[in-house]
Amino acid sequence: MLVPLTRQKFEQLIPLIATGPQYKYYWGKFSNFLQRLLASVVSVVVILLIRSVFRLEFGLIVFFLGVFAAFFWMWYPVLQASLRNAKCRRYKYSGFFRGRILDWWITDKLMGKQETVNSKGELVIVENREKRINIEVGDDTGFSVELEAPLRPFHKAIARGQIAEMIVLSNRPDLSRIEEFSDVYIPSRDLWVNDYPYLRRDFFNEVSSRLRPDRQDKPRRRRRTEE
Repeated sequence: MLVPLTRQKFEQLIPLIATGPQYKYYWGKFSNFLQRLLASVVSVVVILLIRSVFRLEFGLIVFFLGVFAAFFWMWYPVLQASLRNAKCRRYKYSGFFRGRILDWWITDKLMGKQETVNSKGELVIVENREKRINIEVGDDTGFSVELEAPLRPFHKAIARGQIAEMIVLSNRPDLSRIEEFSDVYIPSRDLWVNDYPYLRRDFFNEVSSRLRPDRQDKPRRRRRTEE
């Protein structure tokens, strides 16, 4: 099932400004925080040195530059997530897709390499690998996409044939060519498969429940009038 969405609903699902989970994603590990903090300290020192050497009189401008640099460690994850959202929002059309999990498998992904020295003084290259889950989602029309995400313990509940939902993006009004897609939601297990959390989950759940085929509108109770 593929249902076109209005632009207003799409912009609710993928907001321009970073959400909490998106900010957390780009916050990264403690080492990432230390790198940003070091960049903040170095930037502030450079600004102070330039002001001292050249004796700049632009006090207010220098002050704002200093504040901007001092809090780089805090606002940079917001910028990263917002830019990623903006890239996604460049697509003109979107739709709600409901299909099934056709297949899934586990892979190892090389995330980086580190050089270290062992006890014998020999150079050793240590590979940093991460377990990833890969799922293929599609429908009876032959459409399918593959998503890769970090493996989590709750992913063991995933099975072939389960209903899977996501948002698909396109530059064509009829959505005949899918350019990008969001994280995947499995309603029967109430779990998400994603690397980057594109969607506002509260809005997505609202759309999902509204388009659920087994949803039945309860009849309104009529008030009994007294004669």
